[in-house]
Amino acid sequence: MLYAMHAKRTFTSEQLHYLRVLSKQYPTVQEAGTEIIRLRSILNLPKGTEHFMSDIHGEHEAFLHILNSGSGETKEKLTECFGLTMGQSEINDLATLIYYPKAKLALIADTGDDLDEWYRITLHQLIQFARFVSGKHTRTVVRSYMPAGYREIIDELMYLCDETGARQGQYDSIIDTIVQIGQAPDVIQAICVVIKSLTVDHLHIVGDIFDRGPRADIVMDSLMGVHSVDIQWGNHDVLWMGAASGSRTLVATVLSNSIRYNNLDVIETGYGISLRPLSVFANEVYKNCDTSRFHVKLNNDDADQYTEKDKLLSARMYKAITMILFKLEGQKLIRRPEFGMADRLLLDHINYENKTINIGGTVYPLEDCDFPTVDPADPYTLTPEENQVIDQLTDSFRHSEKLQRHVRFLYSKGGLYKVHNGNLLFHGCIPMTEDGKLLTFDIGGKRRSGREFLDFAERVARKACYDKWGSPERQYGLDFLWWLWAGRNSPIFGRDRMTTFERRFIKDESTWTEPKNAYYTYYQDSTVCEMLLREFGLRGPHCHIINGHVPVKVRKGESPVKGGGRLIVIDGGFSKAYQPTSGIAGYTLIFNSRHFRIVSHQPFTGKYNAIHKNDDIENDSVVFEKLDSRMKVAETDEGRELQERVDDLLLLLNAYRSGAIIEQHKS
Repeated sequence: MLYAMHAKRTFTSEQLHYLRVLSKQYPTVQEAGTEIIRLRSILNLPKGTEHFMSDIHGEHEAFLHILNSGSGETKEKLTECFGLTMGQSEINDLATLIYYPKAKLALIADTGDDLDEWYRITLHQLIQFARFVSGKHTRTVVRSYMPAGYREIIDELMYLCDETGARQGQYDSIIDTIVQIGQAPDVIQAICVVIKSLTVDHLHIVGDIFDRGPRADIVMDSLMGVHSVDIQWGNHDVLWMGAASGSRTLVATVLSNSIRYNNLDVIETGYGISLRPLSVFANEVYKNCDTSRFHVKLNNDDADQYTEKDKLLSARMYKAITMILFKLEGQKLIRRPEFGMADRLLLDHINYENKTINIGGTVYPLEDCDFPTVDPADPYTLTPEENQVIDQLTDSFRHSEKLQRHVRFLYSKGGLYKVHNGNLLFHGCIPMTEDGKLLTFDIGGKRRSGREFLDFAERVARKACYDKWGSPERQYGLDFLWWLWAGRNSPIFGRDRMTTFERRFIKDESTWTEPKNAYYTYYQDSTVCEMLLREFGLRGPHCHIINGHVPVKVRKGESPVKGGGRLIVIDGGFSKAYQPTSGIAGYTLIFNSRHFRIVSHQPFTGKYNAIHKNDDIENDSVVFEKLDSRMKVAETDEGRELQERVDDLLLLLNAYRSGAIIEQHKS
């Protein structure tokens, strides 16, 4: 019938050119037809599970646990699979093994009596579970998740493991052989990799991988091993991207933040960046300087590890790099008047005799006016020694191989926003005016707002990494990354100003206020959320904005679901620093073929307890929206791309059958 409908079709020259290229990949009717059958079988499968996480802030242990557990998705599926045949304790054991196979296997090896029998039982359970969670995937996809060295073995075991038991002898023989030749631990680890890949099809990181927590580099290493992931840049990510790309201002910002929160492991251990140039400079120049406003924040566990001499050095380093930062920010604001932030030029408004500062026409007393490197007549110029220090540090950021690899990954997998399967993902906000309209920016020589401005901003952000070193285009990109980090109403900062200076030097806390963009008022309104969704081409009952950046204050009764269910905020406080405010340890989101489910997490007690005691992160899971019917791949963005591929292949079949293109059979 298909042939009869299209046999006499004529093709344009453009179509023939494309079809000739496609025929190189599918040179015969049989090969094109086989691919059509394969693609249509995928289109009819249930949609895969999407996992959304945000505001990780370097908390690598909690992140890895939630990643490994799929926000409880793995244990939920284990209960579905084994709930009638296994107790909760056994399910917990198997879950922990899947989360941490290497560590759990080592523990079992130390404590187990009959290891061979345990290996046999466990291999069978894991194969049975892998088969259970593979139901939404083609066999080709399942094989692609299998580690190459054990692909044939795992594939064969999953094929032989059926309810009939017809091939039980062959199945048992393979299991016995694996155990007898000492390969059980390796095969178990390989199956656990497959299970985690099958449980969650795609991971979305909605910003802020870096800062506050101890080891963002471990988080990045883990993300680079995830089979399918995208990242929406957060303000803290952009900060590190700029530092790695050569922005002296953002290097100073990273160091100022890291020293303040005593979070230097990621810099020194993670990325191998030496802070010796700064420590030597600070100890010399700030030796007799007042550093009382620059005490480093230490938690109770760390406080006893540091001597008074250590604390004094940290305070000197903190003040030294912060003063360099204020100067560099001032230079940037003078160089880029289009940023519209001249009111944030503060060093030239200091009265050193009276120890006061004039901000917006109001005079405030300064708690600290001891700035040995600031020339009141030329306050934004670095001293030669400051120049040398920041140049050395910037060079170290630019030549950290691991950091450069991570930042390239952020650029390749990331962007300021993403539209995916009917959802709009971004970290901060879509800037709005007080009267509820999209805020227009004059940056870049043209007035832009909404999606157009975000597209422009992302193009400029990429210049900081990809344009030629030393070129005006790259410099503008670096300056723009700083604006994204701290600029007025930046879409990933979302505030009027960053009051770092006021917090350090002015006692009056009213000056510390950082007013939020109007978006954070209007996002409670469903009609506004729908307007923003339309701005990005989204319409329909199951479209949502998925947002991070601002912790949900659960203690005060705040809900992560806003705008009549149109907007979900999934920053609940991964970072320990935010948990006293939020009251929990983060929200994550699951979107599978049946529903949207939001998960609230309690603080993680640590990897040791997880492995030794099967301690999981306590969470509450709420299905807040059910789909009308089970969603298939055909209804997803991937499905639409696959359908286009099917349509192209149907054209190719017609071209073969009409003689417009000749099959190329192998001789």
